[in-house]
Amino acid sequence: MWCFACSLWRYYCAPASRFYAATPITLATATSSLLAPRFRALAFMDRTINFSSTSASSARSKRSGDRGRGGGAEWREERQRSGGRGGQSKDRIDALGRLLTRILRHMAVELSLDLRSDGYVRVQDLLKLDLRTFANIPLRSHTIDDVREAVRKDNKQRFSLLEENGELLIRANQGHTLTTVETESLLKPIISVEEVPGTQFRLCVHGTYKKNLDSILQSGLKRMKRLHVHFGSGLPADETIISGMRRDVNILIFLDVRKALEEGMKLYISDNKVILTEGFDGVVPVEYFEKIETWPDRQLVPFKLAGDGN
Repeated sequence: MWCFACSLWRYYCAPASRFYAATPITLATATSSLLAPRFRALAFMDRTINFSSTSASSARSKRSGDRGRGGGAEWREERQRSGGRGGQSKDRIDALGRLLTRILRHMAVELSLDLRSDGYVRVQDLLKLDLRTFANIPLRSHTIDDVREAVRKDNKQRFSLLEENGELLIRANQGHTLTTVETESLLKPIISVEEVPGTQFRLCVHGTYKKNLDSILQSGLKRMKRLHVHFGSGLPADETIISGMRRDVNILIFLDVRKALEEGMKLYISDNKVILTEGFDGVVPVEYFEKIETWPDRQLVPFKLAGDGN
């Protein structure tokens, strides 16, 4: 009857026994001479399998974990909006725009693009990159006209174009994590409350979520990896507010603009009407919150300042 042990004996031991029966050498020598190569082959195969598995695991980890907001959440969101991993976008121009946003806000330096202090890069340089859009289309296959169309169709007006010396340049209007971009070159300073956009009410509102509120009340609004804390100049339902906050937020934090300006906080406005600030050392302290409301029911959320015993 066949058995696995017999097969092993025939493969490994029988050749060895014949060899050292005919040749006056030691068993150790025979074993080393005949068996070692086969075991080395098996060991090599094992290392190869492990390497492939590790490489695949590492690649999966990098795909899912190396991109933070300015980073991970933003990257995954772009994928989902553009058809998911490996999927085809419903709109190749939309997918192009989303990749351009990612590059111009977060990746230009690591991709060795010539990024100016005002955030502009040459469109021709972008189109030479060996990258694929979220619709799995090579960036190199797109044209300057495609880029113009992506800018035109972007409903949040994330981009600005500039013609200079016969070349077309593009930048993201806000949302950067790249310190090469200088605030004063990118944005327009707000000097007075009257310069805050809006007709009847001069609103400066940060949208967030209930799950974040406790942390915000303890530490203030932080810019995180980005250069600025972002504020909208209206409410989420306001059709004139195209950027600055998400539509699904459930907490609104209103900034006391007058107090902030009077006490030295620098405020800016982007080309797409987002209000931005570095705060103080990257934080907007709670003492500059005018009020906090839930959304959409607009109920006041009581809060107190640190050290306020009332």
